[in-house]
Amino acid sequence: MAKIELRRVTKIFGPDPKAALERVRAGMGKEELLATTGHDLALCDVSLAVEEGEVFAVMGLSGSGKSTLIRHINRLIDPTEGEIVIDGVNILELSIPALERYRRTKMGMVFQNFGLLPHRTVLENVAYGLKIQGLSRAARDARATEWIETVGLAGYAAHYPWQLSGGMRQRVGLARALCTDPEILLMDEPFSALDPLIRTQMQDELMALQARLKKTIVFITHDLGEALRLGDRIAFLKDAGIVQIGTPAEVLNEPADAYVRAFVRQIDRAAALAERHRGSAVEPAAGPVG
Repeated sequence: MAKIELRRVTKIFGPDPKAALERVRAGMGKEELLATTGHDLALCDVSLAVEEGEVFAVMGLSGSGKSTLIRHINRLIDPTEGEIVIDGVNILELSIPALERYRRTKMGMVFQNFGLLPHRTVLENVAYGLKIQGLSRAARDARATEWIETVGLAGYAAHYPWQLSGGMRQRVGLARALCTDPEILLMDEPFSALDPLIRTQMQDELMALQARLKKTIVFITHDLGEALRLGDRIAFLKDAGIVQIGTPAEVLNEPADAYVRAFVRQIDRAAALAERHRGSAVEPAAGPVG
């Protein structure tokens, strides 16, 4: 059984999504729907399955539906139609209290803009999820300190986010997400705001941690090189729908259509496949990056 399943998920933004859904069912596409009704078809009949312990990368151009997709997994967005199933449970059927427990215990999220609380210290930011879970101050501070050290920020626990570089702030975000020991980690273009060198180092950090932790990770990116390095499988989104899901080797050697071929055309296939394995042997950084 898959860890995460999206079953025929369609999401339409607008004042009357149910009426717009009928037009989509009749064959109307994204551009025509927007032009004729003002509704935005963000996801269209998307089905996918993510296996436990897998890094599942999702990529596509801006507006293809990547961020909308990942926000369905923790129900920040509910679909117009379809099912979202985690460990065999349709989470659309959860009550609000059950959904809150599910979010607190099942998953962590790392954002592109770091999402840190500016008036809390590094330690307080990393421990925040544990505070929500009700752990004692001593217990949460001890665990948060371990994660701060794990991501290479020993000595920075009392600093505030504004005192840190971008790479360091993203390390805080990663430590905060992992501190609650979630089964699922959702990462929405977490490294895209970083300089190229820092970005590569953060990818190394994630790969080294994943080799040890074996989390189920959904990783959103618009960078094929990043998707190839990190993803066990990659899903390509175009115009709200999935055009291909495959391993890095499958994507590089058997692109499904012209859209995927355009992404892979400039990629050195042998180098890309060799590079994706390099980071698993990289130790987590001993000091701050950036």
